[in-house]
Amino acid sequence: MTDSTTDGLRRRAQRDGGAGLTIVETILRDRQRVFAEIRAGQGLGEKVRALLIASVAFLALYGAVMGSSHSALQALSSAVKLPLLFLATMAICAPTLYFFNLIFGSGQSLSQNVALMLTAITVTAVVLVSCAPIVLFFLLTSSHYQFFKLLNVGVFAVAGIVGVLFLAQGMRAVSGGARAPQNVVRLWVLIYAFVGSQAAWTLRPFVGAPSMPFELVRRLGGNFYANILASIGEFLGFMVVR
Repeated sequence: MTDSTTDGLRRRAQRDGGAGLTIVETILRDRQRVFAEIRAGQGLGEKVRALLIASVAFLALYGAVMGSSHSALQALSSAVKLPLLFLATMAICAPTLYFFNLIFGSGQSLSQNVALMLTAITVTAVVLVSCAPIVLFFLLTSSHYQFFKLLNVGVFAVAGIVGVLFLAQGMRAVSGGARAPQNVVRLWVLIYAFVGSQAAWTLRPFVGAPSMPFELVRRLGGNFYANILASIGEFLGFMVVR
C-alpha cells in the first residue's frame, strides 16, 4: 500500500469520525432539520454511516462500563456485544417497520426507515453514555450485584423511552404529520422490545455475576422477564438468584 493510499484512508477515517460527532450534535440541536433532510432523501448514505459510527462508539463505551463491574474481559465483551445487540435487533425488525409503513400508506423508503431507526438508536446511545457517570458512581460505592443490574435496566428503560420519542417525532415529520405512522411506531416498538429483550437474553451476560467466572455467552434457559422479576425479589430480600 502506497503512502498516498494510507494518507487517504487516514483522512477518510478522520472525516467519518468527525461526521459521527457532528450528526449527534445536529440531531440534539436541530432535529427538525435532520428529519427534513431524511424526508427529502438528502445524503442518506452519509447520514447512515455517521449514525452507525456514533451509535457503535457510544454503545461500546457504555457496554464497557457495564462489564467493568466484573472483569476486564467482561468489559471488553460487553463493549462488543452491546452495539451488536442494538444493530442486530434493528436488522431483524427493519423489514417489519418498512412493510407496516407500506400497509398504512406511508411512502417512506427502506433507507429512510433505516436512517430514522439509527437516529433513535444514536439518541438512545447518547442518553446511555450521559448516564455512565451515575452508573460508575454506584459501581464504586455499592457491591450489590442485583441492584447494579436493576440500575442498568432502569437506565436502559429511560434511554429507550427517549429514543422512541425521537423515532415517533421523526416518523411524523418524514410522513408529513400523518396520524397512521404513530400507530405503526407503537406496534413496531412493541415488536422491537420483545425481539431486543430476547436478543439481550441470548447474548448475556453484560454485567456478569461476581460469583461466576467470565463467560462470553451463557447457555440458554429461562427468559429476560423472569430473571428481572427474580432480581427484584432478591433485591427486596425475598429470594436468592444467580
